[in-house]
Amino acid sequence: MGITVEDRETVGAPDGGWGWMVLFGCFIITGFSYAFPKAISVYFKELMKDFNCGYSDTAWISSIILAMLYGSGPISSIMVNKFGCRPVMLVGGLLASGGMIIASFTTNIIQLYLTAGVITGLGLALNFQPSLIMLGSYFDKRRPLANGLAAAGSPVFLSALSPLGQKLLDHYGWRGGFLITGGLLLNCCTCGAIMRPLKCKERKAIVCSQELKEMLPPGARQENIICENNNDKKPSKKKLLDFSVLADLGLIIYIISKFIVVLGLFVPTILLVNYAKDQGVPDQDAAFLLSIIGFIDIFARPTCGILAGLKWIRPKMSYFFSLALLFNGLTDVCSATNTDYKGLVIFCVFFGLSYGMVGALQFEVLMSIVGKRGFSSALGLVLLIEAVAVLIGPPSAGYLVDKYKNYELIFYMAGGELITAGIFLALASFFLISRKKHKDTQQKHHGDVAINPKR
Repeated sequence: MGITVEDRETVGAPDGGWGWMVLFGCFIITGFSYAFPKAISVYFKELMKDFNCGYSDTAWISSIILAMLYGSGPISSIMVNKFGCRPVMLVGGLLASGGMIIASFTTNIIQLYLTAGVITGLGLALNFQPSLIMLGSYFDKRRPLANGLAAAGSPVFLSALSPLGQKLLDHYGWRGGFLITGGLLLNCCTCGAIMRPLKCKERKAIVCSQELKEMLPPGARQENIICENNNDKKPSKKKLLDFSVLADLGLIIYIISKFIVVLGLFVPTILLVNYAKDQGVPDQDAAFLLSIIGFIDIFARPTCGILAGLKWIRPKMSYFFSLALLFNGLTDVCSATNTDYKGLVIFCVFFGLSYGMVGALQFEVLMSIVGKRGFSSALGLVLLIEAVAVLIGPPSAGYLVDKYKNYELIFYMAGGELITAGIFLALASFFLISRKKHKDTQQKHHGDVAINPKR
């Protein structure tokens, strides 16, 4: 008796075509996801006055958004594996928009944490991770460039959202600004709609009897027929969240490094506007500092993505990423004593360059470690670990400012954490991974010699 079955497999990455539309959608999603938690800081001074709270209290808003963006990674992975990227992103867009609209009617800081923080953060998380997964499925050879271009959404939106937020604050107050921002976030739904999944190619096969097998020519038996003795074998189920990726030593090193990185990476941008205003810088000029970071970042990310795709750099991606972390950390430390506007502008130029390098490389490094198959689960687990760090970093920096009234401390703290992460990643990659690969290669060579001694 013969039974016809179907075997489906996804077509290869097209490296173009509709992938450019997917890249455009990922560009917008990345812009909202990373720029919004920083751009919302232009409202902090008014929130401090209305709710009678301090720096650390308002810093929690950005931290909660980023923590939800990271901490909801496993939830997003499970939903993507079960429902697909497009439906998850549509739901996420509605949540992100609804959270900010509800936040415009809040009456205390705790309500802001729940609406602008938790709800909007969850919505952004359900957009961010699926967009990266779709980008990885559409690009392979051009993936470093695609990641760099998509990551450029963060600085572009930071350049636009910061002055826009200040304008909305001046004309409509923070409540009106939140309401309008909620409307803008509905564009995430549009981005989700264009995330068309790749088509599957079908390969039909026949499970047949021994008699049918013997009636066919030898070539046909091998190419077109699959004869099974175990007809009761059940198809394997796809894991919703694959924890086996944690067995990779490279991923463990990456997770530890990123945890240290996230402790300090977002601190300067979240507190920069308030710092400038406290130094007597006018509100518009203070908000423009974030635009400077974003403008430099716009060029840094695609350029870094192109460099990362070079054949002599791509195999050493972890070391290139370590260099970017050291650059960012040294920028923070060397700029700790800047108090005038000119010094802050110089800091923003170098910070934008180094921050862009980090942003362009972080997910490319992760995908080079785990590959496409493990990327969804690995990304979810990495973001979950980073959520803990982002809940510690900015509020701790705000607490230091509230207690000691000294902004230098937060630059030293953030810079020291980035430098530590860069050194750890470089040394761990060299001593634990590179040497292990070299040892495995030698063992394989000796094994081949033992099998074929005459060779």
